[in-house]
Amino acid sequence: MRVLGVDPGTLVMGYGILEADEGVTSLVHYGAIETVERSPIGERLSFLYRELSGVIEKYEPDIIAIEQPFVAKNVKAAMAVGRAQAIAILAAGSRGLPVFEYTPAQVKQRVTNYGASSKEQIQEMVRLSLNLAEIPQPNDAADALAVALCHIQEIHLNHLLADSR
Repeated sequence: MRVLGVDPGTLVMGYGILEADEGVTSLVHYGAIETVERSPIGERLSFLYRELSGVIEKYEPDIIAIEQPFVAKNVKAAMAVGRAQAIAILAAGSRGLPVFEYTPAQVKQRVTNYGASSKEQIQEMVRLSLNLAEIPQPNDAADALAVALCHIQEIHLNHLLADSR
């Protein structure tokens, strides 16, 4: 199973592709799509869609896992992330790919086994889980890999639960 994890943002959209096969998870590729900060939102969203569609075409994931926006005090930021999230869902949907969405707390719980982990702890677990020498950069790419790892862990947990019945 090939999973594309997406950390949505209208300025930077992180992505990471992982391959999970018989309990072994390996890194395929990761990166970030960066937009021009002062450009109109329509141009940024269109650019994000084209670039993410290109990533999907090139790496042919089976599933896309997307982090949901965290809405706390900054509603404007959450709305912007929601727009980028919708672009990722559209890019997946236009290719018939299933989409799974995870909250930041779910990602933290699945990747570190602690729902209140810090960003640094999550990134270190991504590094360790994928046997990398360094934490992937930029941070948005490391976050996207965490979302992909979260999905793989969720699938693994669901299989364990199904097998125990």
